Amino acid sequence: MNDDSSIQRLAAILRSEVARLGPGDRLPASRELVARHGVSPVTVSRALAVLAAEGRVVTRPGSGTFVASAPPARTGDTADLSWQTVSLGDRVIDDSGVAALLARPSDGVIPLTGGYLHPNLIPVKALAAAAGRAVRRASTWLHPPLSGLSGLRRWFATEVGGDVTSSDVLVVAGGQAALTHCFRALAAPGQPVLVETPTYPGALAAAKAAGLRPVAVPIDHEGVRPDLLAETFAVTGARVFYCQPTLHNPTGATVPRERREQVLAVARAAGAFVIEDDYARHLALGPMPPPMITLDGHGSVVYIHSLTKITSPSVRVAGLVARGPAAHRLRAAQLVESFFVARPLQETALEFLDSPAWRRHLAAVAAELATRRDALAGALARHLPDGDLHLLPQGGVHLWVRLPRDVDEAALVETARQRGVLVSPGRIYYPSEPPGPRIRVTHIAATHLPELSEGVRRLAAALADQQVAKTS
Repeated sequence: MNDDSSIQRLAAILRSEVARLGPGDRLPASRELVARHGVSPVTVSRALAVLAAEGRVVTRPGSGTFVASAPPARTGDTADLSWQTVSLGDRVIDDSGVAALLARPSDGVIPLTGGYLHPNLIPVKALAAAAGRAVRRASTWLHPPLSGLSGLRRWFATEVGGDVTSSDVLVVAGGQAALTHCFRALAAPGQPVLVETPTYPGALAAAKAAGLRPVAVPIDHEGVRPDLLAETFAVTGARVFYCQPTLHNPTGATVPRERREQVLAVARAAGAFVIEDDYARHLALGPMPPPMITLDGHGSVVYIHSLTKITSPSVRVAGLVARGPAAHRLRAAQLVESFFVARPLQETALEFLDSPAWRRHLAAVAAELATRRDALAGALARHLPDGDLHLLPQGGVHLWVRLPRDVDEAALVETARQRGVLVSPGRIYYPSEPPGPRIRVTHIAATHLPELSEGVRRLAAALADQQVAKTS
């Protein structure tokens, strides 16, 4: 029951329900609508999209669907856009996981989710000064080299180390764009791509949008298991493996050097590429193992190093490192999709990286990360003793918490939101069925340490609410 007629029937039912509600009232959750009306999640999504196009409802990622403030009266002049559901077909680009992570919290709500520095930690003055110096140069407004500014490519190559040279680097519009280029360039639609499980939701969304099939490879406290990686390559015939070996999102695991070499050996044997997403190298609290690409003499690794997490969400600049035919294809992919990264942004990034402010910023962020990580871990131990911390990572901005098996993860996240704290549900980090209830909490988005503690206290109260509801 997911054809156009069923969508229109459900939309008609929901119109009647909206008419009985007041502006701002919340509609039942999608899961409840699926059960109540015996339809598929796709049918519910498309019916709600019809009502949104009519201006009757608004959807807030992570919160739900609400009656619009002023639902318009249906007139003969209102365009009927329902035909689009037929023309667009069944392919869905699911942005729910990413949108929830990027959504801004409402006033009074404490964010224990998200992955960017709090505005107080963003080096706005230094970035503004760098931008000012950059835009005053006439050359900033000229056509940039297609692969990126030579100075910026050289900076990325030096940061990576090993035998990586500036000619191996392609400057792209941030880590997410790099993932999109990689998935589209290295695999064909319909093919499998191996991913750690759990893994970054943005990678899952990008892979699926490219028409790929993410396949889970289990990890432990030291990252992906090489034995299971080899087995999964053999079973699936996949030729691409996506991973975050340094301060893995969401668990915080870091793969030791010996295991990195084992992963590379497995990939070489399978004739496969390894997409190494090194998003958090500048968020480490101490020495980290070398990037896998510096251990790779076979051309297996395609390496991503983004500036966004350590600087600002708006510094959409990353270095994408590859060699051989893969490098040519990645350059071609960027060229046909977006030409190049805007030169003023590249010039600004290079100005900042070459200034003393860059090193001062790194030192300040490292000190803050250590303080915040310990504060969040301490608050979890005090207020949420039933939560099992996966590990205490040596950097990064997240903690991964396993909940008691009888906890309803989705209900807990919603109750926490109602109590004024946002956390990330574990299910969005899995390409297939989750092994049990999990949440990811972050310490970098809160304003200060007391707010962190208060956020965990609210989370614990939400868990207590759920436990009381079960016993009553």
